[in-house]
Amino acid sequence: MSYPHDPSIWLKELFINARLNYHLSAIFSTTSLVLIVLFLSWLSNVIAKALIRTVVTRVVRKTTFTWDDIFLEQKVFTRLSHFAPALVIWFMAGWALKDYPIWLIAVRRFTYTYMLVVGAVVINTFIEAWYQIYLTLPISQHRSIKGYVQIVKIIVIVVFSLLIFSVIFNKQVSTILAGLGVMASVLILVFKDAILGLVASLQLSSNKMVKVGDWITIPGREIDGEVADITLTTVKVRNFDKTILTVPTYSLVNESFQNWVGMEESGVRLIKRAFFIDMKSIRFADQSLLDKIDKEPLFKEYFEKAGPGGQVTIKEKDKSVSFTSGRLTNLGIFRMYAESYLRDHPMIDKSQTILVRHQSPEENGMPLQVYAFTNQTDFVTYENAQSEIFEHLLAMINEFGLKVFQQPSEYNLLSVSETK
Repeated sequence: MSYPHDPSIWLKELFINARLNYHLSAIFSTTSLVLIVLFLSWLSNVIAKALIRTVVTRVVRKTTFTWDDIFLEQKVFTRLSHFAPALVIWFMAGWALKDYPIWLIAVRRFTYTYMLVVGAVVINTFIEAWYQIYLTLPISQHRSIKGYVQIVKIIVIVVFSLLIFSVIFNKQVSTILAGLGVMASVLILVFKDAILGLVASLQLSSNKMVKVGDWITIPGREIDGEVADITLTTVKVRNFDKTILTVPTYSLVNESFQNWVGMEESGVRLIKRAFFIDMKSIRFADQSLLDKIDKEPLFKEYFEKAGPGGQVTIKEKDKSVSFTSGRLTNLGIFRMYAESYLRDHPMIDKSQTILVRHQSPEENGMPLQVYAFTNQTDFVTYENAQSEIFEHLLAMINEFGLKVFQQPSEYNLLSVSETK
């Protein structure tokens, strides 16, 4: 007698008719059904992936919408295919293992756990796909949400982990949460960096303190470069020497750091550098210096005339700047010359402050500082302009009878000994 509607009984009769005893027939029947279920689950996975490759991929590639391409690249559809074999096992396990209820419970529990894991992976992949879409928007250049994305992913993992523990140990989620409450202090200690990083990420994002691509400098940490990545717990900075350093996210809130984005957005960059003047070389302007100003073509570009008593008139290239007349020193005339040179320099922004000043004397002489802004912020252009300015000023300083102070070198000592 056959039972075509019940394959397990039909297989048992088939093995019994093959002269096997009832016990072996039951084992072989169950084993055959399990193998069939495994084969069907594998086949369903293959078919699901084939459909995604042939149908979904073609549809996505043909559309002009770019967001679905990102979902495809992040493998959201591919990971959904892992539900197919799990569903086959879930619905067919009762058919294959009806004579073994304990094994049936274990298989279904394992299958349910597997589906929860796949569900968590799919949801996090879906979140990551939306994050990649966000990165294509202009607002992503000014506001990083990577910390928020990581928080959501962690919440998803925690929720699904609780569900998995509930399935494995056959406990209510509320019971598991009550047990975790006892371990709260331990969890806070273990996840201290994550909690601090969460708070710091919220502060950095809400206050717009730093974003990916900003040039920052952190004193004392040897960090001077561009922010490459901001995560929940760390900030990755690519230094200009191509090294990559990471610092805790909360250190940017607890410590001071310098963000150069304001300079880059303004389009100007400050030159604030000094060299030392030998104070013994500073004197009132003599007639030879005044005659040189009147006769030398190099000076006529900047000076209009030189009168008796050290009075010097400078050509006003910028009407907003004037100089006090009177008997001047060679250092004062040199400052006039340096400021006029800076105002005439094509790389200096004329709308910003231009100043050449001396500071308090030191043991190495009197610092003469150049304070001006270049109209280019690019590192190479800025450094070339700054070098060109100081090379010119250092070459011209001797024309005013001034000397630059520097520590004696072997050349200076040999010159003194040869003189003697």
